[in-house]
Amino acid sequence: MIELAGIRRAYHVGNQDVYALSDVDLTIERGDYVSIMGPSGSGKSTLLNIIGLLDRPDQGAYRLDEQDVTTLTDDQQAGVRQRTMGFVFQFFHLIPRLSAADNIALPLVLAGVPADERRTRVDAVLADMGLSDRAEHRPEELSGGQRQRVAIARAVIMRPSILLADEPTGNLDRHTGEEVVTLLEGLHASGLTLLVVTHDPALGHRAGRQLRMEDGRIISDTQSQPAP
Repeated sequence: MIELAGIRRAYHVGNQDVYALSDVDLTIERGDYVSIMGPSGSGKSTLLNIIGLLDRPDQGAYRLDEQDVTTLTDDQQAGVRQRTMGFVFQFFHLIPRLSAADNIALPLVLAGVPADERRTRVDAVLADMGLSDRAEHRPEELSGGQRQRVAIARAVIMRPSILLADEPTGNLDRHTGEEVVTLLEGLHASGLTLLVVTHDPALGHRAGRQLRMEDGRIISDTQSQPAP
């Protein structure tokens, strides 16, 4: 499903190039549950951004569902993202002036989905996330866990096949973080390919496959049975 070969990404800092990713080779199969761990600056988020078509490599090839997506234009990549991927971030990135329901509906609006279908799909995902009674609340009126559930609902409203989560519990307390992880794992169990960047070893080791990065390279790639 996801195939990276010889991926490099460098940033020019002062008078030198600093490599965020160096010759990364990686294959992820459909339905995998993968955690990406490592210290700050190891390249975790850069790798996730490359996979999510939010950034472009300076060198190497990226094939998604057997299509070379590194050769696509920005508009073509945006279309692939819209059809294929959902994103969850540490700081939620909700629009403050919009209600929970309107935040969730935004990708459908941008995709031109008719209003009746939008309402049906938003109502369904609000119920799935246990947020039906919070539909008209704005982000400032929601708890951190509720805001993250709204963000997850927005990420999956377009029915993606890949869910990319960058430190999804990093801004939450331990109990709320556990609830969010359980929700993400339920989505994975329903068939989504799940990639999670995390500093939290306990969260990282719940995944069926763990990648560890240092200095822009994958230094280990191990498999285990995810926690029940």
